[in-house]
Amino acid sequence: MDGEIIVEARGLNHWFGAGEARKQALFDIDLALPRGGLTALIGPSGSGKTTVLTLIGCLRAVQDGSLRLMGHELRGAGEAELTALRRRLGFIFQSHNLHESLTARQNVMMGAQVRPGVPDDLASRAATRALGLVGLSDRADYLPANLSGGQKQRVAVARALVGAPALVLADEPTAALDRDSAGEVVDLLKRLGRRRATTTLLVTHDNRILDRADRILTLEDGRIVS
Repeated sequence: MDGEIIVEARGLNHWFGAGEARKQALFDIDLALPRGGLTALIGPSGSGKTTVLTLIGCLRAVQDGSLRLMGHELRGAGEAELTALRRRLGFIFQSHNLHESLTARQNVMMGAQVRPGVPDDLASRAATRALGLVGLSDRADYLPANLSGGQKQRVAVARALVGAPALVLADEPTAALDRDSAGEVVDLLKRLGRRRATTTLLVTHDNRILDRADRILTLEDGRIVS
């Protein structure tokens, strides 16, 4: 739906530690991510980028302020609601995190089976389609050891997208890739995002791909500065 806000934060603060060791990591974060498009979240190490990503991904509890995901307020949400929301997200990490003993198709099937009750035959068909979308139909039965670094990360993209998530959260997905492979992965996320109206939030230090982002947010010392 055009104009729909997938993620909205207002006055979001976060701390780590307790007592005298307590340290504030995020300060008064305001942001809104509309459906579709690719937003890059950049900033120096330790600026809070991954903290933002894990809060949005329901992997960390919201402490202060408001954070809404697909219309659901995450502050104070119960574990059952957070688990249901996580199943509607796609995650991509710097390391592809593929299971070395499983084929590309089997790895992608795991992304389809995060939702309860998905039978193996349906998950297999969905995985085959997802691998086709990322240009790896001919590698579906290959083990990760027989894939290049770029191909492994495309399998990870297929695994993230197989469940048709509304939001993909990507943490440094191109850091271990060469320039061409990095560009291919980001272009793939953008193309599939347009086709499926999927929003992507990509945390990155990779200046090679910033020109491909629809929007860039800069985080410094826990604050959005641009």
